[in-house]
Amino acid sequence: MGDSKQTVVVVDDNITVRALFKRSTENLAVDLIDFESAAMAMEYLTDNKPGLLFLDIIMPDKDGLTFLSELRKLPLHRDTPVIMITSKDYAQDRMLANELGALKFITKPMPMRAITDIIMEHFNEDNH
Repeated sequence: MGDSKQTVVVVDDNITVRALFKRSTENLAVDLIDFESAAMAMEYLTDNKPGLLFLDIIMPDKDGLTFLSELRKLPLHRDTPVIMITSKDYAQDRMLANELGALKFITKPMPMRAITDIIMEHFNEDNH
């Protein structure tokens, strides 16, 4: 994974999901930053570009697809790698996520192994 740590951001209002990401990444060479709301995440993302962003679709302040649409309008995030996560697997959400350039669309609950595999696969591809 290179010399410097990559940053992984997770935006999910569910504390259990954020804890799962923390446990899943503790043995990986990444810095995990988590946010419980779209507003808090947007504050950080205005000036920071993570190596990978996990984004929940269903959140109380703003849904993840609207958030991603706004994020893509920022020059810094036109190509930020995004993985959508959701408890509801709707075809129209998948389609919109795809149109907005999301790399993957995964449904909750997801095992720790799925999270670590996605992160390792993503950053290993970057180093080739």
